[in-house]
Amino acid sequence: MERQQTPLFTTEEWFSYRPRRGKVRETYDIGNGRLLMIATDRISAFDVVAGEPVPEKGRILTEMSLFWFSLTWPVVENHLLNRDLGSLPSQFEPFLDQLEGRSMIVKQAEVVPVECVVRGYLAGSGWKEYQQSQTVCGIPLPAGLKEGDRLPQPILTPATKAIQGLHDENISPERAVEIVGEEAYRFLESGSLAVYERASEFARSRGIIIADTKFEFGWYEGRLILIDEVLTPDSSRFWPVDEWLPGRSQPSLDKQPLRDYLESLGWDKQPPMPALPAEVVEATSARYIKARDLLIGTP
Repeated sequence: MERQQTPLFTTEEWFSYRPRRGKVRETYDIGNGRLLMIATDRISAFDVVAGEPVPEKGRILTEMSLFWFSLTWPVVENHLLNRDLGSLPSQFEPFLDQLEGRSMIVKQAEVVPVECVVRGYLAGSGWKEYQQSQTVCGIPLPAGLKEGDRLPQPILTPATKAIQGLHDENISPERAVEIVGEEAYRFLESGSLAVYERASEFARSRGIIIADTKFEFGWYEGRLILIDEVLTPDSSRFWPVDEWLPGRSQPSLDKQPLRDYLESLGWDKQPPMPALPAEVVEATSARYIKARDLLIGTP
């Protein structure tokens, strides 16, 4: 496969809207406290962006986030205003076909510099740490757990939110409190766990385990709200219920197989990412589509 970057939506006419390019998203300040958030087909692993896009990925992320924002609104307020692009400034009109299905208009919030990782099962970096110290992010866990085991109860394990090009880093709850303050951290913890519980219950009814997931919050008019994306294959580990078997790496419907492929190369996890074979891109796309279809249905 030819190595290429996903085309940007940015045009010179849009520069007045202060574009911000994240690993996956393009965000524009469109005034009146609103942002236009666009999910591209870029994919990242270990905080490094791949050179190859995953077809339709941005649309899948948007569809799933819109669904989960609606389902979890009674639990925690989120930043979604609407998905109707008719109110965009005129400069965006020639690009509405490209923006449709992968964009949402959201409240402009001040991002909290702590990511909230909720873990209901032992996997990934949590499993690696547990093997060494019987803890996850410094939180003690019972002895004798196996890879993929369900935890006695879900836990919040915070992480720093790194700037692009650097790696996020797991931190202790005590360090998170130092960063955001006691009251804010308690809200992040209770809100994250509540959203996870609500989503996990729904996902299990659709045959999916949400092993862990990452939430981001922001300050909006003096209160904390859920922002960015929620409960997508980019930010979560999704395991089929009927294939779950503790004591091994679990089959997944997310980007874990992409991470596993990169790990097999001995890559040092520094940019640039090694080129992805077509079969890896296609397999990743297929997992994202299947996760979407099982959880929220085919559009």
